[in-house]
Amino acid sequence: MTKKNKNCVWITGASSGIGRSTAMEFARVGCKVIASSRRIHGLEKLNSDLKKEKLKVEVMPCNVASSSNVVQVVKKITATNKINCLINNAGISIFKYAEDNSIQEIKDVINTNLMGSIFTIKQVLPYMIKNGGGTIINVLSVAAEKIFERSSIYTASKMGLLGYTKVLREEVRKYNIRVINILPGATETPMWPAEVRNKKSGEMMKPEDIAQLLVWIYLQKRNVVPEEITIRPIQGDINE
Repeated sequence: MTKKNKNCVWITGASSGIGRSTAMEFARVGCKVIASSRRIHGLEKLNSDLKKEKLKVEVMPCNVASSSNVVQVVKKITATNKINCLINNAGISIFKYAEDNSIQEIKDVINTNLMGSIFTIKQVLPYMIKNGGGTIINVLSVAAEKIFERSSIYTASKMGLLGYTKVLREEVRKYNIRVINILPGATETPMWPAEVRNKKSGEMMKPEDIAQLLVWIYLQKRNVVPEEITIRPIQGDINE
């Protein structure tokens, strides 16, 4: 029988942006990191860059929009590890007026941002309950609490996950499971169109800013739950 030898942090959407920086920051503080993404090349590049610091993460490709894929990945992770922390970061964005969204675009955003996070939570919960606790951190958006035009589907996915996880938090307190939501404002990641990043990057936070916050939150005492944290650039929101 394989021995489960170490607690791990499972991060989705780890091939770029906030997820990539988060994987690097957790590795730097000595955590065992399972890094997932649909883009294998990005995960390989992540490890290549960490190798320069004599660090590494365990690469585990996963499409969170596929419930069957999530089931397979969680089984593989838990065969040799205890998932002590899940960071739901995988997400996509579509910046269009509601009338212009295609049915496929709607499905893609909801299935990845909302359903994908629900799928991962659903699969890790039994293990966290069995292990006596854990931490679930969801990377949402200020769009979950403030309205921006041309982001109706993205907003629906983030507001939906905010509502789901608020209920979840109350249900799992008795199991010593912390449910924490981070609502970042404008952050310089590939989710923004290139022309916006080129024009507004100086007014945006960097992925490592969010990553360092996530590590700090995770390392707090287990009897402390910072339920929702909104973080914005000093200049405030960007309307594009």
